[in-house]
Parts: sequence; structure tokens; C-alpha cells
Amino acid sequence: MSTPSPALQSSGPGRAFRYFLRSPLLVVHLVVMLPLLLLTMVPLWAGLPVAGRTFKQFSVEHWSAALMRIFGFRLRRSGTPLKGAVMFVSNHVSWVDIEMMHSQRMVGFVAKQEIAGWPVVGWLAQRGETIFHQRGSTESLGGVMEAMLERLREGRPVAVFPEGRTRDGTEVGPFHARIFQPAVEAAVPVQPVALRYGDGGEAQQLVAFGPHESFFANFLRLLGEPSRVADICFLEPIYPDQVQGRRQIAETARARIVAVMGA
Repeated sequence: MSTPSPALQSSGPGRAFRYFLRSPLLVVHLVVMLPLLLLTMVPLWAGLPVAGRTFKQFSVEHWSAALMRIFGFRLRRSGTPLKGAVMFVSNHVSWVDIEMMHSQRMVGFVAKQEIAGWPVVGWLAQRGETIFHQRGSTESLGGVMEAMLERLREGRPVAVFPEGRTRDGTEVGPFHARIFQPAVEAAVPVQPVALRYGDGGEAQQLVAFGPHESFFANFLRLLGEPSRVADICFLEPIYPDQVQGRRQIAETARARIVAVMGA
């Protein structure tokens, strides 16, 4: 994975202009479009079919895609997300990863408990079927695994970041094998997803959280960055009955993502 040059760090009049242009769009998206999005989650009509998915899923996907555009990300998708019960797994550098995935398919994420307190993203995550996990708690992890297994058996998708935390964008960390157990027990496919920012991943470190950078600081910094391409690559799925257990699933999924990130 390439390292971004200092020239990628935006500053000066260009950044000020982007704040001037994007801030009103963001306000409208949060103050007007977000309440409308919540209306689509009313049980009375949330499940109505729209373009091959539910009204709720359709609305979340389009809202997330619009948010990505406001932040200047030009989305490019390769591959096709599986339908039905599937576990999506991807690399993880920032909160943007969640919105990028939601722009293609609304899915219940497994996320750290702290995200529930993040402005906007955390509030939306709680209403978007997110499964929250208290890191370091064995009891919490057990509950998360049961919730994932239940959803998969119901034919619903889940998504996880198997690295267990965000990275700085310089590498894809090891994947924890245990998190793949629900897919093994439910006998559903695991589909790796590579999330790459900038041409060839040149902006991976820029999008990632900086040292001691808070969610709010990262949010504001990215709002002023130049427009960049963002690739979301749905890779060949892994079927539990074709590999030797959850560890091999974890290693295979990571290898496929790393291969794309280094391409």
C-alpha cells in the first residue's frame, strides 16, 4: 500500500473554499434529509419493496451515498455484494468505512460501543441495526456472537471489521478468527470487501484517524479535503464448507483484501 505524500495534505484557500461549499450541503443533509430518512424506518412501511430491497434499506443506501459525495468521495464499485445471509468483512481505517459500505448495501455492523456516542454516525448506527460490542469484555463478545448467529439464521446480512479496531492506513492488520464463528455455524458465505481511498490507495493514511484524533476532528478534517475516488471492491466469497475452519476463512479473507489494497 502506497504512502501519501505531504502534498496530499490540503490547506489554504482551497480548503476554505471547500468548507464554504460543503458546509451548507452537510447542514441540509443532516437537518432535512436525516429526519426524512428516519421516517422511512417506521415499521408501517419500512419493509415495502423498492428496487429489490426494502424501503428502509433503499433509503439508507442513498442517504449514505449522498453523504460520501458531500465529503468529496467519488464512489467506484467493483464486484457485487451477495444477497441474503452473508457476513461481509473489510479493512478498517475510519468512520467513513461504515458509510461507504452502507452506500452499497445496508447491513448490520458489529461496532465498538464508543461509536454509539459519536454525533450523527452513532445516532444513525443505532437505528441501522448495528450490534455494539464493549471491547475487552468476554461477556459482550459472547452476546455479539449470538446476535450475529441469530441474524444470519434469519437470512439477514451482518458486517464486521475483523482487525478489531481502526488502523493508520499503512497496513491491513491480522484478522481475528473467532469473529468468523457465526458464519461457520450458520453455514453462510463470507464476502471480503476491500475499501480503498484515493487512486491506488494513496489517501488511505489521510482518511485514517491520526494519532489521538477524535471522531469530530477527523470528521471536520475530511470535510475540507479535495475530492478523491473511493473504491469499494466486493471480492470472491468464501464458503465455510470449502475451507478448514474459521482460521482459514480469516486468513483467506485477509489475503484477498491485501491483494487488492496492494494492486
